[in-house]
Amino acid sequence: MRAKVNPRSARGKAEAESPVARVARACDALRRGEAVVLKGDVTLAVRAVETAPEDVLAKTKNARLLITHARARTLKIRLYTSEVTALPIAPGTSLGALRAIADPTADLDFPLKGPFETVREKLPEGAAAAVKLCKLAGLLPAAIAWKGRVPGAMTLEARDVLAYDDEIVRTLKIVARARVPLEGAEDAEMIAFRSGDGAPEHYAILIGAPSTAKPVLMRFHSECFTGDLLGSLKCDCGTQLRGAIAAIEKAGGGVLLYLAQEGRGIGLINKLRAYRLQDQGFDTVEANERLGFEADERRFGIAARMLKLLGYSSARLMTNNPDKVKALEAAGVKVTARVRHSFPTNPHNRDYLRTKATRSGHLF
Repeated sequence: MRAKVNPRSARGKAEAESPVARVARACDALRRGEAVVLKGDVTLAVRAVETAPEDVLAKTKNARLLITHARARTLKIRLYTSEVTALPIAPGTSLGALRAIADPTADLDFPLKGPFETVREKLPEGAAAAVKLCKLAGLLPAAIAWKGRVPGAMTLEARDVLAYDDEIVRTLKIVARARVPLEGAEDAEMIAFRSGDGAPEHYAILIGAPSTAKPVLMRFHSECFTGDLLGSLKCDCGTQLRGAIAAIEKAGGGVLLYLAQEGRGIGLINKLRAYRLQDQGFDTVEANERLGFEADERRFGIAARMLKLLGYSSARLMTNNPDKVKALEAAGVKVTARVRHSFPTNPHNRDYLRTKATRSGHLF
């Protein structure tokens, strides 16, 4: 027998839903190909280019294609607006044509694009929020947007999307912990952290019993399915992960933070797209930017929050990336030393590591 739902209580529950939870639901809607309505200075209805239904353009008027500046630069489109670029969608344009603009892995199949007419006036705040939602959903960062509403579509505030990065850090909390002996580090405890959006959890591996009264030896490691689990030779992630556990054990204890931020924050599917671009001759930075992402989309404030929840306010950070040092200190954790953490290359990752050094400033 189906339970009866009180409309008032359902409405109250929706009103009580946290901003980050609403953002998470909006991401799920975009992944399913549904529309989302963003309220702000102008109300915008948006769909993700990657998942939009084939008839979406026939049902909209005066729609615009929203892409990032990184993707616009790749297509030689002039940047007249801040944060994102808007292109008017001409009548008769196919969804396939928009996807060819959004997806650089199709550039060789559709090499002739443009010339592009670019919107020059100030864009509503929902424009940047729409593209950010696509990123958070793990989709290509490109959206179709038009003024108005869509019956039945979920509605949220554009400002909640734009404030998401800070909110997930604020809402992060410890939800479980247990002793988990590891090969090479038997005195280890695993701690799980969850934020208010219900996204995949982050984890800490506490090895030994490092004092909270002095800087803790630590590394924060972004998950890498291909490297950590499958042993991919295209990166050095698996080697760094296991090497960090061994080094921390040898030093007498410390913390490894394992962050759910695959592919420098762009997600596994987009990382595979970046790999395909690398096979075409682009380096790792160029591949991310051609996809429409920044070279690094990770949120390092999460690592600082995890450390603070564990009781640590200072650290000796195992990394080759000076940006991690800056990010951790900007989030309120004092870094007393950068501890070198590098390993031999192989023929498959040599160019990748060279790019990290020359383009991203890594110190090997």
